[in-house]
Amino acid sequence: MKNKTKRIFLIVLDSFGIGAAPDAADFGDAGADTLGSINATGQLNIPNLTKLGLGNIDGVTAVPAVDSPLATVARIREKSRGKDTTTGHWEIAGIVSESPMPTYPDGFPAEVMEAFETAVGRGTLCNLPYSGTDVIRDYGEEHLRTGKLIVYTSADSVFQIAAHESLVPVDELYRICEIARGILQGKHGVGRVIARPFEGEAPNFKRTANRRDFSLVPPHGTMLDRIKEAGLDTIGVGKIGDIFAQAGITETNPTHGNREGMEVTTTMQGRNFHGLCFVNLVDFDMLYGHRQDAVGYAKAMSEFDAWLGGFIPNMKEDDILMITADHGCDPSDQSTDHTREYIPFLMYGASVTPENLGTLTGFDNIAEMVCEKLISE
Repeated sequence: MKNKTKRIFLIVLDSFGIGAAPDAADFGDAGADTLGSINATGQLNIPNLTKLGLGNIDGVTAVPAVDSPLATVARIREKSRGKDTTTGHWEIAGIVSESPMPTYPDGFPAEVMEAFETAVGRGTLCNLPYSGTDVIRDYGEEHLRTGKLIVYTSADSVFQIAAHESLVPVDELYRICEIARGILQGKHGVGRVIARPFEGEAPNFKRTANRRDFSLVPPHGTMLDRIKEAGLDTIGVGKIGDIFAQAGITETNPTHGNREGMEVTTTMQGRNFHGLCFVNLVDFDMLYGHRQDAVGYAKAMSEFDAWLGGFIPNMKEDDILMITADHGCDPSDQSTDHTREYIPFLMYGASVTPENLGTLTGFDNIAEMVCEKLISE
């Protein structure tokens, strides 16, 4: 049968959870509800997501249901034992992680730090779980004075390296992260090594937009590999290329935040490609969820919704739009960490008959739908 779908735009609203998963308490996240928290600010204005059927998804009460939603909708529960970006995106792409990636609530062991310091020829500071803004406030001056790198982690499986751009140029920081990625394998194979460059003077240091993630290579093929092997395009926008270590990706387009990510996606809409455009919009998580800024989160989501109002009318007959998330990050809870939540799924297009799929188990349902639409129809 001839394929009916030529292009899929799969957009991940990073951290846009829609309520606590059944096992949220196991992760310290009982009662988490990212959507509920941002709606409570009174600043959330999302008419397009509402028309698609966000409020028709199981368990969603923060947004009103509509009589005739335009999209197929679902609430999806994660199978993998994690609540981080890598685990979430990998499961969306078809990889279920049975064991959680390693975390370091007491900092990294001496064997890791000694190997890292020897390899990069620099000492380190901190080596504790820390807020990214707090760590440069507390260690930034010592870093500039000594030349030592600021290494820290979080509740997620991450090895983060912060350095002032005037002392450690961005390309050099990326090289250092690549060295760290080579060391952090096996039992210390954290999900991501993250470059966290910053600028400014004390006490007003601020992180720049030159963050870059260095992920593990996926342990086996994903939907990206399946689509690529079928001779189709797999285009990453934002940090998608980094999350998958470029595996299965034919083109990567790094961005510096939501606005640029939406602009690049609009550009891709105007291109004549055949395959998947996989987009991550990171600001919801990085700028608002982790920083407990519910108002900023609501305004950013409203900005995305306004962009959506321009994107949808320009879709072609053989296009499909999918909108989802990778985990939660409730900006109103007692933690700056990710939260274990259900994610939304909305699928819209001329060839899509709207229906409510209820509650599904496994983000990998998305991979199957993507491949079914692009390869199997």
